[in-house]
Amino acid sequence: MQNSTQGTHPTHSAHAPAQVTYRERLTPSLGVFMAAVIVAPMAMLVLVRVDQIVALAIGVLVAVLVIVLLIVTSPVIAVRGEWLYAGRARIDARYLGHPEQHRGPDARRRRGTDFDPRSWHLIRGGVDGVVTVPVEDPADPVPVWVLSSRTPDRLAAAIDAARVRRRTPGR
Repeated sequence: MQNSTQGTHPTHSAHAPAQVTYRERLTPSLGVFMAAVIVAPMAMLVLVRVDQIVALAIGVLVAVLVIVLLIVTSPVIAVRGEWLYAGRARIDARYLGHPEQHRGPDARRRRGTDFDPRSWHLIRGGVDGVVTVPVEDPADPVPVWVLSSRTPDRLAAAIDAARVRRRTPGR
């Protein structure tokens, strides 16, 4: 499954794991997977003089292995409880401002000419949507998180919901 959203319960036990309200694995584009398949004939060519059957088997195995590695090592964006996770980074929703979603030329501009090197970027080629989330912590040197997303509207809504949960008194 590419990404998912689930309903959340407003109260969480201190020992219960935070419920995931959004999750998206930023897998490579179809073009990258097609390029990975080219590894099979290359591996086969190396071993064809040994044995054609062995060369075919190893070629297929290498291609499958490369594709699995591309999927497994793809970064994940998730909103869990009151936290936003983007790859290896995470941030408490209390420090986030209102997220903005971008598509088309606006998203390309965010990844290109408006690229701020001080921002935290999790960009995946082949994914059109972008969500920008301002960081409102004055002690944080990162002004904005810029995240690729295939469903930027759902990601922005999940971040907003986490912000509201975090700022709701009496939880």
